[in-house]
Amino acid sequence: MKYNTQTSEKSTVKITLTFDKAEWDEANTEAYKKTRGRYFVNGFRKGKAPKHVIELNYGKGVFYEEALNELFDKHYEEVLEKEKDNFTVVGRPELSVEDISEEGASLVATVPVKPDVKLGAYKGINIQKKEYNVKDEDVEAELKKLQERNSRLVEVEDRAAENGDTATIDFSGSVNGEKFEGGTSENYPLVLGSGSFIPGFEEQVVGMKVGEEKDVNVKFPDDYQAEELKGKDAVFAVKLNKLEKKELPEVNDEFVKDAAGAESVEAYKKETRERLEKQAKEKGDAETENNILRAITEKAEVEIPDAMIENQVDMMVRNAEYRLGMQYGGMKLEDYLRYMGSNMEDFRKGYRAQAEDTVKSQLVVDKIIREENIKAEDAEIDAKLEEFAKSANKTLEEYKKDVDDAQREYIGNDIVINKLFDFLKANNNLTAEEPEKKPAAKKTAAKKADGEEKPAAKKPAAKKSAAKKAEEEKAE
Repeated sequence: MKYNTQTSEKSTVKITLTFDKAEWDEANTEAYKKTRGRYFVNGFRKGKAPKHVIELNYGKGVFYEEALNELFDKHYEEVLEKEKDNFTVVGRPELSVEDISEEGASLVATVPVKPDVKLGAYKGINIQKKEYNVKDEDVEAELKKLQERNSRLVEVEDRAAENGDTATIDFSGSVNGEKFEGGTSENYPLVLGSGSFIPGFEEQVVGMKVGEEKDVNVKFPDDYQAEELKGKDAVFAVKLNKLEKKELPEVNDEFVKDAAGAESVEAYKKETRERLEKQAKEKGDAETENNILRAITEKAEVEIPDAMIENQVDMMVRNAEYRLGMQYGGMKLEDYLRYMGSNMEDFRKGYRAQAEDTVKSQLVVDKIIREENIKAEDAEIDAKLEEFAKSANKTLEEYKKDVDDAQREYIGNDIVINKLFDFLKANNNLTAEEPEKKPAAKKTAAKKADGEEKPAAKKPAAKKSAAKKAEEEKAE
């Protein structure tokens, strides 16, 4: 077998495999042995007809396709191993026959390969450094959350319902005098002011007293999920059965000790500030790294093969399906898409731009690492392992017994990424600027008629820096 490679368009390589007559004859003989049972020839039991007889009945090229497959499977990986220093295949090959006859055959495999990146400037760039400061009110807010988590509901009978109360109600809704599906419930606990029900409903429950009955007049939003109720006026017959208010525990040393394990209120505040400051630094560092990566990626040029983008989309879809199942009791993606009036093709298209950006970031990161010869030394990996060993109350040697090559590689990759960003931070101009706080998004006050909320069609925010996430996804 002889072969040659030729760089082609859109980050592909054409591998031409040429087989001489002897190899071709042998491959056809093997194809005959493997497939002869498929062919029926009069006068012969199935699978017993000689090769030349089958060829006379079915045509000279009857075994060519199987022979080509045999030769490709036998030699393709061998070629990739020989060419591993020249290119890296990132997708399935497309096969075509260049020449075929009794004298031999030539097969062309067009394969997508990892593209080279033309880096733009990645040093000396002005980049915004994100910083977040922890304020006293942030610490107080955490203390308030601790109170909320340890609150209890106390029944109220001597006043009317107020925002913040939990009202246990019966309700029965109708449109034009006719009840609709899912519009009736008994002893439903509704937190007033939460925006759980459609606009105007909770506001009219405020002011009611226990035992009181009242008609609540509302209008369903024009974008309501139930088609038959969109924009319709409705009347809900409501009865208030029970009213409860939230009672917060008193903040004192005993409370924080029981609720958070802190010795005192001041100790809790100190620990909370330290935790928030660590989180603020991690958030600022991650956003700064994203800004760096975004800036250098925008300046880079690379022709990404579709196979790499599709592989990334595949990973994103799998992750979305996993999150959906975890968050919504095993809901399947196809059921979610059906509910949203969408389909898999459109769902994948929604990820494509993000996938392309992620792949480009991966390629840029990899290129800079090679250009700057950034590596993880064995001593650095061992130092990390020693930290883990101490946490596990083991010696380094004891701990290393349970660490395989894949784990060492993962740790090494993490060290390399940290070194990369240390390098990029040191070689670019980081300008500190307090990021603007975005106003909190208003919650849509709409409730499904059956009282069950459905998952929102939005993508989760990334929690890791783009580069670290890209490197981890590449490793997978």
